Amino acid sequence: MMRTLVAGALSLLLPAIGLAGEYNLTVDRVTIDTGEFVKEGVGYNGTSPGPTLRFKEGEEVSINVTNNLDEMTSIHWHGLILPFEQDGVPGISFPGIKPGETFTYRFPITQSGTYWFHSHSGFQEPEGASGSIIIEPEGREPFRYDREYVVQLTDKHPHASERVMRNLKITPDYYNRKQQTVGEFFSDVSENGFLSTVKERLAWGDMRMMQADVEDLQGFTGMINGKGPEQNWTGLFEPGERIRLRFINSSAMTYFDIRIPGLKMTVVQADGNNVQPVNVDEFRIGVAETYDVIVRPKDEQAYTIFAESMGRSGYARATLAPEEGMEAPVPGLREPARLTMADMGGMPGMDHGDMGSANKMAEMPDMDHSNMEGMDHSAMMMPEGGASDPFYAKGSGLVPTAANGGKFLSYADLKAQKPLYEEREPAREIELRLTGNMERYTWSINGVKYEDAEPIRLKYGERVRFKFVNETMMTHPMHLHGMWSILDVGAGQWNPIKHTVSVQPGTTVYMETEVDAPGQWAFHCHLTYHMAAGMFRKVIVEGGPESTQAAFSEQPSEIGGDV
Repeated sequence: MMRTLVAGALSLLLPAIGLAGEYNLTVDRVTIDTGEFVKEGVGYNGTSPGPTLRFKEGEEVSINVTNNLDEMTSIHWHGLILPFEQDGVPGISFPGIKPGETFTYRFPITQSGTYWFHSHSGFQEPEGASGSIIIEPEGREPFRYDREYVVQLTDKHPHASERVMRNLKITPDYYNRKQQTVGEFFSDVSENGFLSTVKERLAWGDMRMMQADVEDLQGFTGMINGKGPEQNWTGLFEPGERIRLRFINSSAMTYFDIRIPGLKMTVVQADGNNVQPVNVDEFRIGVAETYDVIVRPKDEQAYTIFAESMGRSGYARATLAPEEGMEAPVPGLREPARLTMADMGGMPGMDHGDMGSANKMAEMPDMDHSNMEGMDHSAMMMPEGGASDPFYAKGSGLVPTAANGGKFLSYADLKAQKPLYEEREPAREIELRLTGNMERYTWSINGVKYEDAEPIRLKYGERVRFKFVNETMMTHPMHLHGMWSILDVGAGQWNPIKHTVSVQPGTTVYMETEVDAPGQWAFHCHLTYHMAAGMFRKVIVEGGPESTQAAFSEQPSEIGGDV
């Protein structure tokens, strides 16, 4: 029993920098060893990922950030509710931190849960500049656990991020290693017939797209807490303990499907907010999301934490075990997912690229296919979703299924533990069409890239309903800074509160926001190279307490490298 208590106490203390109100971070060049390759990156306090910052709800924190790089830097406190001047987005919140200088962030801690921090300058984040945040609540948690671990996921690529972006702009499928094979063609012929298969292949070819366009970036090494699969990060436990695993997806581009063979997981938090517990066998974590789960291994054996990429091109792996050195079998990768026409909103051409020959729309008469911009795109989406998950288009090739027929978490399963806001009707609706062209690798909102777009203007005190209409073949994790996103899962006041909302291809997703944070904020897709290519907006909240009003800068923010 004493060993359990001591081990549990150490697991809580080791990752923390301290409970005092002042913290020190340095931004450094670091060496990242994935076990498969070694590269130079960016980290905090000499490591990547950086340290875990542990705050206490109700305290005021001061964080001194010293820039040891030879370029500008910044830190964004992802998911934290704070004054906009402390949000850490160059050109929107503040100018940035110059080389050799120290900038002190000061803000109150008004929440609890699992969050993370990362650079918002150039491509420093995918190069390793991120860390985790644990905020302890003022009161008791609504669930019990004996020890906890942060499980921070990253995807490290041997190419530098600037090189990745250049390659994607030149050849968008440069990193696609899961192309369709001749064997798949004959398999489809056997299932669907020769003419149907050929017709479908020609339609995709006409759009200059591929059904394998599920992940932009393959060839990465998945890592957990800075350890590659062969390095095998290990968390220790005593049989019978309840273990809280704080999953953070700080990847540049990779969605992960998480399972622990042999263990059920109870989801208790999403994006730092308590949810009504959901027992699952597997869940998908979008880029920038966090999920807290509780597991209870009862046997004295090792268990594999297996994080498989959504496109089945790679994985991260770690172990829970009673002793160091123990391992469990590592599952093989499942068959790669393939896009369907349902993921294109039920019809070709939704990416607003070159429409190609007219015959690709032959099955849809009485429509003017020459001018896609003039069409009502929302009417062609499939908001009712698929039979197994209402947040995926019916017939989507991306609908997740758990291994061995188990329970896979859906957004529809998430219900708030307690309502954060009183339920009320939104004052207005703002439609944000997620647009892009895979062939040219351009990404935008409402067909306009960030540098050419007007800010979204909100009024302090209103409630706004955002309507995301995904007209692309990619999944986009949309992140609004500074204010909570109330995801509409049809649960009314019990709708979950999130900071990142994942929007699947061919779907329409709604969220509401209580506009309670004056200032100006970033709103963007959290896929690094989509954000850098233009899927980004500035949000200006007008009005509010006089003390928070300032002369808002209209200069563009630094959303990516030189591309």
